[in-house]
Amino acid sequence: MSAAAPCRTISRPAAGSSWPALADRVLGGGELGRDEARAILESTDAELPEVLAAAWRVRHRHFGTTVQLFFLMNAKSGLCPEDCSYCSQSKVSEAEIPRYNLLSAPKLLEAAQLAADRQAKTFCIVISARGPSQREIDFVCEMAGRIKALHGLNICACLGLLTPDQARQLAAAGVDKVNHNLNTSERHYGEVCTTHSYADRVATLAACRAAGLQLCSGGIMGMGETPADLVDMAFDLRAMGVESIPLNFLNAIDGTPLEGTTRLTPRDCLRGLAMMRLVNPTAEIRIAGGREIHLRSLQPLGLYAANSMFVGDYLTTKGQLPEEDYRMIEDLGFTITRGVESGEPMPS
Repeated sequence: MSAAAPCRTISRPAAGSSWPALADRVLGGGELGRDEARAILESTDAELPEVLAAAWRVRHRHFGTTVQLFFLMNAKSGLCPEDCSYCSQSKVSEAEIPRYNLLSAPKLLEAAQLAADRQAKTFCIVISARGPSQREIDFVCEMAGRIKALHGLNICACLGLLTPDQARQLAAAGVDKVNHNLNTSERHYGEVCTTHSYADRVATLAACRAAGLQLCSGGIMGMGETPADLVDMAFDLRAMGVESIPLNFLNAIDGTPLEGTTRLTPRDCLRGLAMMRLVNPTAEIRIAGGREIHLRSLQPLGLYAANSMFVGDYLTTKGQLPEEDYRMIEDLGFTITRGVESGEPMPS
């Protein structure tokens, strides 16, 4: 995917003068080039307010001041045969986490009720696996229908590598989207996982697109990638027309191969979100795992680029209290929405 059609590039924007021009171009239907996207990631701290202001203009055009909340449920924990170095559930992880097979239907329905109570728009069903068994596919298909009927939640399934037939089964059952993150660039992928390839992930996304499912795919900052790697990932997501892009910030969990890795500042995270917004202007950009650790007191500023975030806990780590998220959204003057996702321009 990194060999997608090249985009027109220009010289690095001059500090304090050309960042607004990038927003103007994107708002006018144009696109950023790779050099410009990389310049966002390499901008100085003095330039960051202008960079974030440019991202805000684009975010506001398409999503106004609304915020969409997602709720994650780890329906099968640990026991994964893959060697993803960032993941506490992989076969190479020694992290102390809960390990269990597929949850019962009552437990998943209880979690869905909690998601609805927390004003989530989308309920994410996640299993740790290379790919799902037929029993797991059948279970997710059954639960998707029941949860939608009870709570009206959108359903996102994160089940690992999928075949075209499995993708069609999920779509027929009413699953709205599938999450399958690219995680990093094609060039860097072998540094974080060897048991499957970047091409395998792209094939799963292609199968889901062909089945009529929306795509949820993003990545992780802080795994030793270069700015060019992050840009390549953002452009691959753009080429695939991904509707929902979660940007995670590495939580270097003890017991994983990336334990002790700390490369990010809060300003780096804001630059990553701003770059993702300007490269993918109409996509739902989500502040995902690690935001509490890396954005810290600058978390609210992330919502000037992103329009979505998780509420509650992550797969094997704790998140911020929901009440703190609600207060942050309210303090910004933003509102939580459970309406239809749209990257169309907001009414003037």
